[in-house]
Amino acid sequence: MLILGKKYTFTPLEMERLEKKKLAPHVLEYKGRKAEEVIADIKKFLTTKEITLIVLNTRATVDDEVIKYLTHIQFEKNIKYISIEHFLEKYLHKCYIPSTNNELHFLDEIKPFSSWQYFQKRVIDYFGVFWLLFFSWPVMLLTRQKIQKQSPGTTFFKQDRVGKNGKLFQCTKFRSMHENSYHDPYTRENDTRIFPFGETMRKTRLDELPQILNILKGEMHLIGPRAEWNILVENYEKELPYYNERHLVAPGITGWAQVNYPYGANIEDTKQKLMYDLYYIKYWSIALELKIVYKTALTVIGKKGL
Repeated sequence: MLILGKKYTFTPLEMERLEKKKLAPHVLEYKGRKAEEVIADIKKFLTTKEITLIVLNTRATVDDEVIKYLTHIQFEKNIKYISIEHFLEKYLHKCYIPSTNNELHFLDEIKPFSSWQYFQKRVIDYFGVFWLLFFSWPVMLLTRQKIQKQSPGTTFFKQDRVGKNGKLFQCTKFRSMHENSYHDPYTRENDTRIFPFGETMRKTRLDELPQILNILKGEMHLIGPRAEWNILVENYEKELPYYNERHLVAPGITGWAQVNYPYGANIEDTKQKLMYDLYYIKYWSIALELKIVYKTALTVIGKKGL
């Protein structure tokens, strides 16, 4: 495929995923170039590469000559066109978020769950919690022993997190860091605050199991956007004013962003994960819910780790 413009920059992980789907991306710069130069480059790509899809990925005004050329070759070369917004949703299952605040139409279709969707979510919550407790109680006992052995102190870690409609609640997790560790809002690679089994818990999501209590209280779902620390949320909103949209629904133990993107280390990672969260809210379905459960299970048994 040919990507016309650089309005959205694909991450290395996305480039890898697109190549696996046999959609090898070729990026063509458009901004600040003459129409004849752009057309010449497109012609070159079409003669040297097997292009079947052109992604319109520019916020610059497209020259009339370029538009005429594109509309003609779609019949000659059997080429399809797609906007970057629709491309991200169709092929990468995330919602486009602009780098500037003059393209806010992406918020139009991000709405809270309907009453029927919420009912289905709660049925899934109770069903999931029952089986989760049934199979995981021995694991939780072993986890407690491991924590006490490697990092004596409290077993559980409680922290204020932001829930549905921006309301705070106390989230309960297994402690994965040494007590009284230095403050750093982001988790980083080889983080010295995390003891060895704590790292294992994070990779396999075992540290999330005590959040079962939050689900039973109605503060969380089994599946949803990650429950974020309120202090972090305040910082995120300074950089991403639309970040609060993810709080239209209650957070979850696991979610679409968590199974598609690694732990965040900066504001760009936060924005990437938000794209997945908004896709989840916009396209929620039982099929998507089951897909997240499947991908989480793969992560837990070590078949797929991010």
